[in-house]
Amino acid sequence: MGRSKHQESGEAPEPEAAPERSYHELVENVNAISRPLASRKLTRKLYKCAKKAAKHKQIRQGVKEVQRFINKGEKGLLSCGFSSQDLGLAVGTKRPTCVIMIKPHEEYQEAYDECLEEVEALPLPL
Repeated sequence: MGRSKHQESGEAPEPEAAPERSYHELVENVNAISRPLASRKLTRKLYKCAKKAAKHKQIRQGVKEVQRFINKGEKGLLSCGFSSQDLGLAVGTKRPTCVIMIKPHEEYQEAYDECLEEVEALPLPL
């Protein structure tokens, strides 16, 4: 009686995709303590490296999991996103995540080393 066509056929309605925001729109909403900030080019490299790490299951997601493995002595590249939704999508999950740790792996070692070098070159916060 009150069902839509999607419910009758057993199909789930398509979720509406959020409009993709540009780097400059994201930078405008950054907190004042978010320094140093990765450049647009470095952000792209980090997202690509995160995708490769997720493909090889060499990634830790979320504050709790990342903190637990740091305390255990695991090494990696930490990345905090502009928005948790964007960082979650970068690693291939629908769940938002505010921090990820990318572990080194021989499949993407060159990209990892390049990102690590650029992150270490960023100025220290005051």
